Amino acid sequence: MTTANVNGITIGYDDTGTGEDVLVLVHGHPFDRTMWHPQVEHFSARGWRVIAADLRGYGASTVVPGITTLDVFAQDIKGLLDHLNVDKFVLGGLSMGGQIVMQCAQDFPERIKALILADTFAQSETEEGRRNRNAMADRLLAEGMSGYATEVKWKMVARHNPEAAEFVAGLMHNAPPQGAAAALRGRAERPDYTATLAKITVPTLVIVGSDDEYTPVKDAEYMHERIQAPKTLEIVEGAAHMPNLERPDTFNKAVDQLLAQA
Repeated sequence: MTTANVNGITIGYDDTGTGEDVLVLVHGHPFDRTMWHPQVEHFSARGWRVIAADLRGYGASTVVPGITTLDVFAQDIKGLLDHLNVDKFVLGGLSMGGQIVMQCAQDFPERIKALILADTFAQSETEEGRRNRNAMADRLLAEGMSGYATEVKWKMVARHNPEAAEFVAGLMHNAPPQGAAAALRGRAERPDYTATLAKITVPTLVIVGSDDEYTPVKDAEYMHERIQAPKTLEIVEGAAHMPNLERPDTFNKAVDQLLAQA
């Protein structure tokens, strides 16, 4: 793990592999860069340079309390890649990371060679969703992460995969409550990315676990239908919200096929 000073904060990141082609992976909430370990290992072994960073508020990056909106996360990614002198790259994200990827596609599309949208959705938050996210942020600040992590473990990961579930639970237990709360408040204010989907011009993989309760298959279908560029919809059977960890071979094969187009 290396660190960089970007946009007034410290970002922890892994930069693995020596290939000229760059794959950038954006983690979800409330995780950190290590959720991408199976992908970092797989794609760096295949000649890609793989960059996986901790978002602000998570992992080894600076915890910034308050509200962190998706455009702030996107600018941190851009700042890190500027720091690393990376101009063009394939960009992928899961869940909140996928929404950050859509924000990046809106803010600096000229730098992106292909996109991975995993277990995410494009629509703006509902009034009920805003209330729920802000209430959860309050709870995390008051109680810490453990109660939440225990409650949602088996929604993040399908029950037949206890090893992945324990790893994911550990990530959630260790997440900084202030960072997680700030991200929740920011996501409560997120825009609708439907119009952004229609403007995508690069090959795009939409991938989702068949049993995902947070972002079900219909959300993936919604995104896939609105992307006009070359696109693929991959449904990972037997996986919930974390198919990259639950079914890494299937997930990686789908990404391999995308990278062949990039």
